[in-house]
Order: sequence, then structure tokens, then C-alpha cells
Amino acid sequence: MKVSNEILNVLAKAEYDGLKLRLTGQLDRKLYTSTNAVLEAAGGTWRKREKAHVFQVDACDAMEQIIQTGEVTLIKTIKQDFGYFPTPPEVVARLLEIAGIEPGMRVLEPSAGQGAIAWACAEAGALVDCYEIQQGNAFMLAMTAPVDLGLTVTADFLTIAPEPVYDCVVMNPPFAKQADIKHVTHALKFLKPGGLLVSVMSASVTFRDNKLAQDFRDLIRAHGGDIEALPDGAFKDSGTMVRTLIVTIPAV
Repeated sequence: MKVSNEILNVLAKAEYDGLKLRLTGQLDRKLYTSTNAVLEAAGGTWRKREKAHVFQVDACDAMEQIIQTGEVTLIKTIKQDFGYFPTPPEVVARLLEIAGIEPGMRVLEPSAGQGAIAWACAEAGALVDCYEIQQGNAFMLAMTAPVDLGLTVTADFLTIAPEPVYDCVVMNPPFAKQADIKHVTHALKFLKPGGLLVSVMSASVTFRDNKLAQDFRDLIRAHGGDIEALPDGAFKDSGTMVRTLIVTIPAV
């Protein structure tokens, strides 16, 4: 079941309390009816006493899946948090094409996973520093890299103090609950003047209507950045139908 961006934005603004979802703001009858149909299709039941739609799983997690994919899929247990999905070779190639990676560049990959982007940048001749929060991924990254990488750190990138020393940041951050915006905004601080950030992001950055998303779109415009949609199913082979795009932001 496909879901319109208008309804996705309503879901993004809802209030969540465990299994409960409460819609906020004034919705006209047509929009409410359409939104209610999506909630029911996703397994939500309206309970008058609670003044909320109640789910069998965490309501926020269930709606995050719909917001990220633009589709309703009824599942009994939510396990994936839109964190680590390997970047497919076709997407990696497009990232490097936009970034213009050249030998001698200093590049940062702040959500390195198991190295799909970092290895490609290093193979192009760049010196690549990596951060990866998951210990298992960081171990695989360090032990199986087919090319020499720079610094590899197991850490939460958002806790790292910025040093503006990189020519380019190329990344595929986690998406859950707008984490991609937070990671990209932080990563911009690591670019030196004239540098360029190129990132895979959730397509929801284009339609969410909260302050975080609005401010981020303003930031892209202020930097003279660009947004390029990726094909539907670009990450299908990585195990997700999340809708994605590539955001390019030059340093100022």
C-alpha cells in the first residue's frame, strides 16, 4: 500500500507513547480518513478511551518504517532500526562520481559500516579516515580492507569533536528518527574550506515538515547544495526498500 507524502508528514508529526499513536493538529475529513486507513492497514486500532491508535508493536518504530519506505507493510515484530545497510556498488559508484575523488585527497567516512564506500575511496587513491559505532562492523572494516585506510575508530561519530581538515566527506548514515540529518549536519563541520560532502539520505528529508527537516533544507539551499533521487529499490539487495537520495553540500 503506497502512502502519499502528505500522509507521511502527518505520521511524522504524530505523538508516540509506546504502543500508542496520537495524531496532532487539525486534519480535514479527507486527510483524516486517508490517514486512518493507513494506520488501520499497519495494524493500528482506534481506541476511544485512549484517544489513540494502538499497535501491537512500538508505534514509533512501526510508523518510522512507513515514513522511510513510503509503503505499509504489516509485521508483527519490528527489529530493524534503519541503521546499517551496506551501500550497493551502483550507489557507491554514483557517490564517488559526484564527489570527484582523486589521489591524495583526504576523505572522511563517518558511518563506515564494513567499508563499501571507504574502500572505493581508498582504491581511488584517497587517504580515508573512518568512524563506525558497531564493534562487529569496525572489526570487519579493519581486518578485511583490501586497501590501506587511514584512521579507523570505533565510536559514535556524533560525539567526535570536529576538525575541518577533510577535502571530502562521503557517507551513508543511519536513518532512524532523522539521524541522517544529525550525522550530515555534524559531518559538514569536518570539511575544510572548498570541501564537499556527499551523502546517501532518507527521502523523508524532502517532505518532513518539522523544524529539523525545514532547517536542513534551508542549510542545503544556503550552501548551494543539491538533492538527487535514487531509483526505487536502490537498496533492495541490502535488505530494505527504504527510499533514498543523494545530498551534496559544499563547504562555505
